[in-house]
Amino acid sequence: MVEYNLKKITVVPNGKDFIDIILSRTQRQTPTVVHKGSAISCIRKFYIRKVKYTQKNFHEKLSTVINEFPRLGDIHPFYGDFLHVLYNKDHYKLALGQINTARNLIGKIATDYVKLLTYGDSLYRCKCLKVAALGRMCTVLKRIGPSLAYLEQVRQHMARLPSIDPNTRTILICGYPNVGKSSFINKITRADVDVQPYAFTTKSLFVGHMDYKYQRYQVIDTPGILDRPFEDRNIIEMCSITALAHLRAAILFFLDISGSCGYTIAQQAALFQSIKSLFLNKPLIVVCNKTDLQPLDGLSDEDMKLVNEMKADALKTAIGQGGEGTDADVLLTMSALTEEGVIAVKNAACERLLNHRVAMKMKSIKSNDRLNRLHVAVPKPRDQKERLPCIPPGVLEAKAKQAAAGEKRKTEKDLEEENGGAGVYSMNLRKHYILADDEWKEDILPEILDGHNVYDFIDPDILHRVEELERKEGSRQAEAEDDDFEIDGAELTPEQQEALLEIRRKKSLLIQRHRIKKSTAESRPIVARKFDKDKQFTTERMGRQLSSLGLDPSLAINRMRSRSASRKGRKRERSPEGRDDRMDIDDDTPSKKQRLSRSLSRSRSVSRPPHEVVPGEGLRDSAQKVKAIKLAKKSVKKRNKNAKRGEADRVIPTLKPKYLYSGKRSKGKTDRR
Repeated sequence: MVEYNLKKITVVPNGKDFIDIILSRTQRQTPTVVHKGSAISCIRKFYIRKVKYTQKNFHEKLSTVINEFPRLGDIHPFYGDFLHVLYNKDHYKLALGQINTARNLIGKIATDYVKLLTYGDSLYRCKCLKVAALGRMCTVLKRIGPSLAYLEQVRQHMARLPSIDPNTRTILICGYPNVGKSSFINKITRADVDVQPYAFTTKSLFVGHMDYKYQRYQVIDTPGILDRPFEDRNIIEMCSITALAHLRAAILFFLDISGSCGYTIAQQAALFQSIKSLFLNKPLIVVCNKTDLQPLDGLSDEDMKLVNEMKADALKTAIGQGGEGTDADVLLTMSALTEEGVIAVKNAACERLLNHRVAMKMKSIKSNDRLNRLHVAVPKPRDQKERLPCIPPGVLEAKAKQAAAGEKRKTEKDLEEENGGAGVYSMNLRKHYILADDEWKEDILPEILDGHNVYDFIDPDILHRVEELERKEGSRQAEAEDDDFEIDGAELTPEQQEALLEIRRKKSLLIQRHRIKKSTAESRPIVARKFDKDKQFTTERMGRQLSSLGLDPSLAINRMRSRSASRKGRKRERSPEGRDDRMDIDDDTPSKKQRLSRSLSRSRSVSRPPHEVVPGEGLRDSAQKVKAIKLAKKSVKKRNKNAKRGEADRVIPTLKPKYLYSGKRSKGKTDRR
């Protein structure tokens, strides 16, 4: 994962745009109108708010610029030196320092002018102080205009830099210009580096990625380096030197043995010796490229001697790191044109890098702590006996029978090929079930039934349990038959037989009544006529009971008959006097309450005027009731009006709102702000 993302730095505006952004935001986000007649405290707060808000915006924008640019002392040394080579860290730090100074000066200006505005005695004086404060802030920002422009150029260049992770597995390619470095990285990664037949085609670092043994590797192509003093090297060469100095990577030093790059093997060997100090504690491989033009065996003795010296130095480096280096590991040949040996170079570099990283971790302090927590259990032999693998006799017999018959047991793979192959044949997983009956293997047993797990209700001994229960039930029934006692009435006298019959009749009657009540408890009348077999619930019985109490039963009997007649559809009859039957059955003269209720029930269809006073309303007369009705309607008038207002009603609550028609614009002016 890339640790430093230089592509997300916010754009740095120039001085003029910076001022326009801040002042426009202040104008939009703060109040714009203050009245002469307002209290002096309100006027002071109005202008103090503008000054503070402007200072706050300047502080936020400048802080964003300072915080998003990387600090060279806090990042990885590779990035620190790399940015120093590209931008000169003195100029870089000076520009950021000027931004920080401007931020502090703007804060100080705001503090001073807020103190002065606290004691402003008029609108004019407060306005002048506000203008002076904002003007000085803008002046400070104009002075750092060149620094802002420089940082914007640096930001644009940083966004184009490759994303290099200095802590991951890295392979670094270096050497003279035009020796085939870019062609090699294009072959082993998906990078698309420009390749041309002239020197210094590659002017900056290029990064590609590849996979080896399921791990991601980072391959960096560096610009060419010339053999000259350190102080004479340009920025392009210093990028390569910085990467070699700070990245813990496997170094591939490319050597053009054909001389087509324009430099001899002696010059390339001199470069190797001059930068050899940068290869310390890093895996190093010398790669002889362009073997299609000049084989390694065809070199002259002098050139071969120089190549062997470089190989010896690389071998010493490998042995000094604690590894076991061989000639084949430190000197490889390849041709980027014919791709001969390209994969071998890639694999050798990855293996050397992995071994080096493992060796470095083993030398670290943390390795001891990790090894102490590891324990490899190795079984120790108990005695000197040899214990051969145990195969069950049944398996050996079945195998012997198959061998004698010359048959081979068919596996599921054989069955699949016979029945159409993969995707057509479906393996039967039940054919090896061990059941009492083979027909049970194909039975479908649901796992879930009615929301319950079926297996919870399965008992393997259920048949035995059922048989045992049936046996116990049969024995109990046999005992009950032996002990059963029934009165047959043969030994009773006639009086006792009559009493027994009466008891049994009453018992059956009670049972029938109970069953009737139970079945018709809520769905039928309490006593239906068809169930009144003994005619106990009649008007005659009710009359006899009322007469025994000393009451006249005629009215109650008539009322019951009229109800039964109305249920059958006949019209209810009224008495000649127009009296209702709802009265006491013991008195012919109705009371005052009964007469009032009857009159109200008869006049229910007649409309009553709204001003008429009804007894019990608590009003004195009709005039007082009319006045009360008017007051009630007036109290709910506004609520009813609002309730009728819908989404489609075009309502203007206030015809001239003050915030639109007071103090915003004057005659001949159209700018509200």
